[in-house]
Amino acid sequence: MNRLKNSPLALTVLAAAAALAFSVALTSIVLSISGFHPPSTFQAMIEFGLEPDSVVNIVNRAATYYLAALAVAIGFRMGLFNIGVDGQYRLAAMLAAAVGGAFALPPVLHQVVIIVVAMLVGALWAGIAGVLKVTRGVSEVIATIMLNFIATGIIAYLLQTDRLGTQVAGSDNVGTEPIAPSGRVPGIPYPGADLEVFGLVVLAVAVGVAFHVVVERTRFGFDLRATGLSPSAAVASGVDARRMVVTAMVLSGAAAGLVGMPQLLGSSYSYGLDFPSGLGFVGIGIALLGRNNPVGIAFAALLWSFLDQSSQILEFNEIPKEIVAITQAAVLLSVVVVYEVVRRLGMRWQQQAVAAQLAGRDASPKEVAA
Repeated sequence: MNRLKNSPLALTVLAAAAALAFSVALTSIVLSISGFHPPSTFQAMIEFGLEPDSVVNIVNRAATYYLAALAVAIGFRMGLFNIGVDGQYRLAAMLAAAVGGAFALPPVLHQVVIIVVAMLVGALWAGIAGVLKVTRGVSEVIATIMLNFIATGIIAYLLQTDRLGTQVAGSDNVGTEPIAPSGRVPGIPYPGADLEVFGLVVLAVAVGVAFHVVVERTRFGFDLRATGLSPSAAVASGVDARRMVVTAMVLSGAAAGLVGMPQLLGSSYSYGLDFPSGLGFVGIGIALLGRNNPVGIAFAALLWSFLDQSSQILEFNEIPKEIVAITQAAVLLSVVVVYEVVRRLGMRWQQQAVAAQLAGRDASPKEVAA
């Protein structure tokens, strides 16, 4: 017990295990009530999720989830709630796809231009909410929600055949001009799979490393976290809280701009009506599940992606795949509750440790006198 009290990592792992166990138990109850056999259902999901093609899909989907969650986590570490990641990444992906499809450049330069355009668009769109917050006191939650709707309208307006859109041959889909091969990122083969892992999975890893280094190992990261914990204390120590708010939103938007890049440059090669949507809202749940830590978010993204992929086998067994949505919701809810319990236990143990140290100091002069 003492070892557990002195190890925050052990507490975190224990909390995650308890939350996962609770979600599995709740899902088993729902399956049993619905007339299905829980062990065989879980076995089918695991077997299907471990097939080579499923593994590729899980990794690819997790990469986008990971980037979306990191974008949300940047705001969370600052005490900001960037709920506009969905609009930021969709607008960024659409404009980056339009720029990338408009011309051809040498391979590496072409890819870099597309990624930079996506980051700039995402940063500028999120920066609007930051500026509104520090200049007019507008809540970033309200501002980013409204900007999501505006982004949807802009995309619908620009994605017309007489503007940036073109009719996709053989379908009713409308999309931007396809990106030339020089702008595409080659996939990574996976043994036994017909599909390939997105090449920009490496970019997701790099963004996670950069997130950790900047937030945890730099003065800027310290100012960011300090401002999120107590703006007044940060100002008293010389930090420009208003500038930090705008900077945090801009960085969050830049990360959001990258969310669509693995799919765009690794598979779709254009932005159309069928481009994945809703990733920003999934990222909020994954950021909470991963406790805004890049490593925790990685595991949470893989878990969420695994549940998404493995749910596809349920329909073949005549089991509603919505059962997985219950599992995901149970995981998220139980993690929030369990981590709060662990946080309170940790604070209580710290208080007890401090009280014991103070009691030992008070007792030592008496023992010496005796």
